[in-house]
Amino acid sequence: MRHNKKGRKLGTDWSHTKAMKRSLVAALFLNDRIKTVEARAKEIRPDVDKIVTWAKRGDLHSRRLAIAYLNDKELVREIFEKVAQGMWQDRPGGYTRIMKLGPRKGDNAPMVIMELVTEPCVPKAERQAAAAKKAASKKAAPKKVAKKAEKAEEAKAEKSEELAEDLGFENDGTVEQIEAVDAAEKAEAVEEAREDAEKAEAEAAKEAETVDAEKIEEEQADVK
Repeated sequence: MRHNKKGRKLGTDWSHTKAMKRSLVAALFLNDRIKTVEARAKEIRPDVDKIVTWAKRGDLHSRRLAIAYLNDKELVREIFEKVAQGMWQDRPGGYTRIMKLGPRKGDNAPMVIMELVTEPCVPKAERQAAAAKKAASKKAAPKKVAKKAEKAEEAKAEKSEELAEDLGFENDGTVEQIEAVDAAEKAEAVEEAREDAEKAEAEAAKEAETVDAEKIEEEQADVK
């Protein structure tokens, strides 16, 4: 019976399991991510959280506890310095992330990648407020588009009424009136296109004259 022996069975005795967990935790802090078996990754997660908590506390006793666990003064110094610079400052827990890779060839053991979470933690209230604001903006967007379309239709209708009055028709929606208004609108569009073309030609001619004048000035300067 396994009295007072809590935890997962990792296929090794107690001393081997202790050394293996210590090695995995040190490798995770050293490389920021490791590839291992899922059971081992879940088993070392509390130890990683414990070391980060000691680093957040930052006193001499916590540093000695971390050195006693990892048996590496330089690695402990790096961890405490990162925490002192602000890493995991706003994160109350959950310092690791586990991503499944699938079974391993040979013994079909489930493999995972375990990595340290270094992204800044956003409070739940701020996330909910941002999500609500985004949803509200999405709902408001179709209304704005609909309002713009309504305004365009109203402007078009007003323009058609003005054309009908200019042509001597009453605004009663007869076939003759609609055909006359359409013809007037087409004529206006043609006239606007012609004016735009004339403006473009005039601007091009002006630019050409400017270029010719610059060339003449350069030639005269060369002659002098």
